[in-house]
Amino acid sequence: MDAISKKDLEILRELAKKQVEMAHTPKMDSLRAEWKLHGAFDKNSRPMIRIETGTFSGDVIPQFMSCETQAARKLEWELISNTINHEYFCDDNLVLDYLPVHAQMHFVPFGIDLTVAHPKEESLGHEFVPAIIDLEQDFHKLGKSRFGIDVESSKKWVDYRNEILGDILPSRISPFALYCCLTQAIVHIMKMEDMFTAMFDYPELFHEMMGKLTADYLAHFDMMEQGGILLPTTDECGLAQGSYCFNNELPVSGEGLKTTDIWGYMDSQETSGVSPDMFAEFFAPYYSQISSRYGLFSYGCCEAVDPIWDNFLANVKNLRKVSISPWANEEFMGEKLRNKNIVYMRKPSPNFLGVGKHLDEDAVAAHINATVQAARGCHLEIIQRDVYKINNSTQKVKRFVEIIRQCCDKYVR
Repeated sequence: MDAISKKDLEILRELAKKQVEMAHTPKMDSLRAEWKLHGAFDKNSRPMIRIETGTFSGDVIPQFMSCETQAARKLEWELISNTINHEYFCDDNLVLDYLPVHAQMHFVPFGIDLTVAHPKEESLGHEFVPAIIDLEQDFHKLGKSRFGIDVESSKKWVDYRNEILGDILPSRISPFALYCCLTQAIVHIMKMEDMFTAMFDYPELFHEMMGKLTADYLAHFDMMEQGGILLPTTDECGLAQGSYCFNNELPVSGEGLKTTDIWGYMDSQETSGVSPDMFAEFFAPYYSQISSRYGLFSYGCCEAVDPIWDNFLANVKNLRKVSISPWANEEFMGEKLRNKNIVYMRKPSPNFLGVGKHLDEDAVAAHINATVQAARGCHLEIIQRDVYKINNSTQKVKRFVEIIRQCCDKYVR
């Protein structure tokens, strides 16, 4: 591991002390209790609010950094990220009194290494260079997926960080929620339009492709179980899409856990242009196989889920959170989720924070009030994602959260 200077070490240790102090405040105890109520679908729970900062952290964090050595700056970035929401945005993000480390794993669909092209160096824009163009001609390229677990590397990372900060802010191997997005893997190896036409041109081969990929993911789950790396996902463990795993349905302890004992996540953004009937034919059977291996699961990212609700999601018994993206029919989903133990996980439009120097407060209020009205009687969670620039204004984000809270004060369960 790279060396850290004495000066940088002092900076890191002060940041660690700051995080521990925040984690042990009455405010954090209260916030954790509120997340537990929310996760238990308690009738007295309130809407929970989180801002996912990872996409715009480069617009904020550098101004707070002072370490000089590369290894120190990596840890400094992480430590600042852990407290910035609570300190500057005042959302419902939890500050932990430890540093989580997850078991390092890899999964390479079909054994095909991806080639990614960028229009220019360090550009956000990118394109996956397709390995599969014509499914029939290229089907032989669809090999066995490569996957594995590297527990030792994770343990070494824990030990390294504990040598530096462990007496203040310990690191430990922590739980993780399962993640499987089948169609994302498909469009990483073939263009979306080729995926669409392949369903018409080679329906049997398309099913075979989906079946191969599903079987490989299930084998990967088997490896996790056999490796004994699965831990309870019942508290502040991160769930995809910026949410937490709080619940009172899954095991809170125990060895030899199965994937059916923990949370999982799926989405299918890539099939937004596919009809509900075609989704039911070509994708739902495989997504159902994956979801059956989860204890509980969360579904959806930026795609509208309402088109596939009636013929897929409504029939899945262990669904507990569903994404209501800016493209979803809010009213429809509110009707479907009302009085159900499924979280209405709203993703507001990223344009309010990401576009312009100044916040359009009236537009934000109108946007969130529409959500509050549509989600009445639902268990509401508001998670802001996919913001890449905030014009370096933490105050803009804080005010955004304040407006959301004011709107949620009108929320009726």
